[in-house]
Amino acid sequence: MGFPKDIFAHMEAHNYVEIKGGVQRDTFLEIWMVSVNERIFARSWNKSKRSWFTAFLDTGIGQLKYGDKIISVKGEKLNKNSEMHPLINEAYRARYNEPENIYYSEGISKPEYADYTMEFFYSEN
Repeated sequence: MGFPKDIFAHMEAHNYVEIKGGVQRDTFLEIWMVSVNERIFARSWNKSKRSWFTAFLDTGIGQLKYGDKIISVKGEKLNKNSEMHPLINEAYRARYNEPENIYYSEGISKPEYADYTMEFFYSEN
């Protein structure tokens, strides 16, 4: 089953989706996400050893919050050689193209971020 359609509308209208990786965290973190062909991706900006990204690597599960809705998701690290990366890079640059965001959208589109890319899948659990 695919994502609820309203998450894509939210992503177009708002810069952030909130994320919580794993089951140990109590709070959500605002991050940038992009969609490509109704698939949802995010990259870890800080590449931290303890983050939403590593929580998904460890558990494979978490939640997304957009507006007043919370949905459960599964997350899988995208292979760093995936042919999706150029499309994800372009999605970041196109979506976050405000002058104050260009530094970050260009940065997160660099090759080293390919290994810090997570794809999310809607889960009814």
